[in-house]
Amino acid sequence: MKKHVVLFEVREGTDKGPDGYRPDTLPMVRSLEARGWSAEVIFYTDEQRDSIYEKVADTADAYISRINPGNLKEEAMYFDMLRRLSDKGVIGMAHPDVMINYGAKDALVKLRNTPLVPADTYAYYNVQELQEQFPKSLAAGERVLKQNRGSTGEGIWRVQLLDTEAVDETGKVRPDARIRCTEAKDNHTEEHTLGGFLEFCTQYVTGANGMLVDMRFLPRIKEGEIRIFMIHDKPVNVVHKKPADSADAFSATLFSGAQYRYDSPEEWSDLVQSFLAALPAVTAQLGGYDLPLIWTADFILDWDEQGQDVYILGEMNCSCVGFTSQLSLSENIADEIIAIVSRKEAAVS
Repeated sequence: MKKHVVLFEVREGTDKGPDGYRPDTLPMVRSLEARGWSAEVIFYTDEQRDSIYEKVADTADAYISRINPGNLKEEAMYFDMLRRLSDKGVIGMAHPDVMINYGAKDALVKLRNTPLVPADTYAYYNVQELQEQFPKSLAAGERVLKQNRGSTGEGIWRVQLLDTEAVDETGKVRPDARIRCTEAKDNHTEEHTLGGFLEFCTQYVTGANGMLVDMRFLPRIKEGEIRIFMIHDKPVNVVHKKPADSADAFSATLFSGAQYRYDSPEEWSDLVQSFLAALPAVTAQLGGYDLPLIWTADFILDWDEQGQDVYILGEMNCSCVGFTSQLSLSENIADEIIAIVSRKEAAVS
């Protein structure tokens, strides 16, 4: 065991502090060093990826990716280097396929056969799928469309049918039906025909990684979205994110005016325990890889057929989850890094 960890960053992006680093990167370095390990930050560039690969493959037990993929010029080149490092035996935190499988919105569709996600959840990878299925979905009630890319609620639309006699004999909403669309980014509303809105949505299903997820709208989002912050397989805290009080508001982002509250996992024991019980199914359905090092899972309350509370998974994030408001978590993260590397080393020795 080399007792050395590399943390990858890039120099570009709006997530940097005055020193050029993410505010939550150097605390992890210092916490590892306090435990007798060494750690260094390497700023990744496409031009230097081969030399970076050679250095990390020779010196590190593990790498930690602290790069928001949106800050990369060529995400595929970076992920290719991470895969090569993992194949070489450097432990990925997280493996690039984990970042893809957990972070993509269609993870929800892959989890439809678990208690976490309703069966009437769909993914559209092309215009034909969108135009064929979504009018059927909307006929059954309000829906939420989520684009694969974007952040802070951009491209996430609540869709409400305004015309009461808009469903044809095939069970589809007609293209000329009037709908109200609310975007989670800022809770602004627009009115369209369904056909016009679906034409607008073609931008989300075209190009690299184009895709939309279609989920039932859950009105209890007004009670708040519940985010579990995880360090590997351990829940650390729960963030309760309550949307603004305006009539159309359903976004749980700070940008849209939501209010955040930080609770202990014990205060949400039913949710936390049910999620932990589902983790084996989650890992099996999303590629069989180890869980991410730092990641989150967002839930919304619903009712089951007996009127009991159930929690519906709405999204997961693991590409570069920040913890700048709780930098002391670097201590927990350092302990988990060492534990993961130690278990891996023991398994192969």
